Amino acid sequence: MSEAGLNRRHLLTVATSVAGAVGVGFAAVPFLASWKPSARAQALGAPVEVDISKLDAGVMVRVKWRGKPVWILRRDAGMLEALPAVVSELSDPDSDKSEQPDYAKNATRSIRPEVLVVIGNCTHLGCAPIERFDVGAEDLGGDWPGGFFCPCHGSKFDLAGRVYAGVPAPTNLPIPPHRFIGDNLILIGDDTGVSA
Repeated sequence: MSEAGLNRRHLLTVATSVAGAVGVGFAAVPFLASWKPSARAQALGAPVEVDISKLDAGVMVRVKWRGKPVWILRRDAGMLEALPAVVSELSDPDSDKSEQPDYAKNATRSIRPEVLVVIGNCTHLGCAPIERFDVGAEDLGGDWPGGFFCPCHGSKFDLAGRVYAGVPAPTNLPIPPHRFIGDNLILIGDDTGVSA
């Protein structure tokens, strides 16, 4: 074969290889992109930022994270003082059988005592408890110190989300991973760098 024929053959081989590589690249991009979670799926699992700068003491705000209701309660001094008074009435006062990060396994179940971040689903059947911060509510017993009440089956939780003994709910309300990224800004779903 002549030198011109070899050059032509080499040129055709290189051109065919390049065209094939480009074709594989064009086919691979959508294929690999299909493995990436959709924007909706990413948003469902993405951390949520919550500004609590305007949250007054004794007030709760609700947000959603991963499709779950998350409650953020800024406890006032009276709410914090009520926590030790109910310990003898709780099923799991030290949160040994409950779901929370290590840094929230304390008497207030929080990073900062005044700010409770808790998932608002009853641990019995997933119902939505309601806040009952009114001390001495007659329908909950005259000695009710305030907390959360699930009207579906009667489960009661204190102001740290700890479950009372003798109710259907088996464990305390779960504490999601979270951290403060500013004085009044909480990132729910990410606890990077938070230690117990």
